Amino acid sequence: MNAGDRVRARRADTTYEGVLLPSSTPDHLVLKLDGGYNVGVDREDAEVELLETDVYEIGGEGNGEESAVEFDDDLPTVSLISTGGTIASTVDYRTGAVTAQFDAEDVLRAVPDLAGLANYRGRVVTNILSENMTPAVWRELAEAVHEEIENGADGVVVMHGTDTMQFSASALSFMLDTPVPVVFTGSQRSADRPSSDNVMNAVCAVEAAKSDLAEVLVCMHASESDDRCALHRGTRVRKNHTSRRDAFETVGRKPLAEVDYGSREIVTRREHATRGERELALSPDLEADVELLKYTPGMGPEALEPYEDVVGLVIEGTGLGHVHTDWIPRIEELVESGIPVVITSQCLEGRVCDRVYDTGRDLLDAGVVEAGDTLPGTAKVKLMWALANADSPAETMRTDLAGELTERSVPWS
Repeated sequence: MNAGDRVRARRADTTYEGVLLPSSTPDHLVLKLDGGYNVGVDREDAEVELLETDVYEIGGEGNGEESAVEFDDDLPTVSLISTGGTIASTVDYRTGAVTAQFDAEDVLRAVPDLAGLANYRGRVVTNILSENMTPAVWRELAEAVHEEIENGADGVVVMHGTDTMQFSASALSFMLDTPVPVVFTGSQRSADRPSSDNVMNAVCAVEAAKSDLAEVLVCMHASESDDRCALHRGTRVRKNHTSRRDAFETVGRKPLAEVDYGSREIVTRREHATRGERELALSPDLEADVELLKYTPGMGPEALEPYEDVVGLVIEGTGLGHVHTDWIPRIEELVESGIPVVITSQCLEGRVCDRVYDTGRDLLDAGVVEAGDTLPGTAKVKLMWALANADSPAETMRTDLAGELTERSVPWS
């Protein structure tokens, strides 16, 4: 029996029937039940009957090369790009830990609900937990997405760990001009767990990839229930909870759209780039030596010493964008040495405005660049991109490129 086969497993007085999923150990079977939940069964304790082979047949050998699943020639083509993370992982039954070990083909096996929604191409860029993500992988990912679109993909779904998804989505937002949707998705809970969110997130992400929203998006649960997913702009999204299924939020405004899981209808909430509106273009260079420093009370100016040799620095200031006044002379020295220093705010909403108080005015005189309402993590990624691609990185940081910066903050509901 192989992953993708339909089986019946009897254990004591209980019978399970479903699709066989990949397992982290040969001692356990993992079944996806018809109701959507997954169950693990010890092989030694179960009587297993094969009902049907290759219910969800997937080609290729999972060796990092492209693979394809053929369904209906009339359906759009969606490229599934795997980077690892919980959506492409399982539980190691020896330790109980979640391991990132599945490729894009395994994800298709693990989410049979994807069958019939699109024609798929599978591609593995890397297989890591997202805390191990690097700018070098961002470049590989951007180049892979560009190539998939260039080769005719109608949309791209990037499967990614949730911890750093917002950074990767920001990076691709600046590196890539896309005429089709590029949708990041992941799961807070692995496919082996009964409360896994991987199926709904993956299905909604594919629906988003087929839609008219031609931007870099993040697709995750919009509520704790399995009712709808939110589509967040890649430069405005933040993971705001460690474990909730609806951990992601668009900061300071509504999500761009929502996908109703039952009807598969997409309801747009705000203006967005539309399919075919932009020409495909790639600017993958990044300056990796950019740091993000969070100011907290009691930090003396010596905290800036480790950053005297960086190429760029983003500071999370307090409130409107402030630091201790003792920092200002040292910041001025950094700016005079050629290091762009960008000021953001630690507040979840609102914008930097250093013209209100004396400290802010002194910071402006010292040469800092205000990032407006750009999120701190997004500001770091944007500065990395600006230093590698823009003639005037400071002016670029003051300019909206991918929806990361609004001209002014207004109330929203």
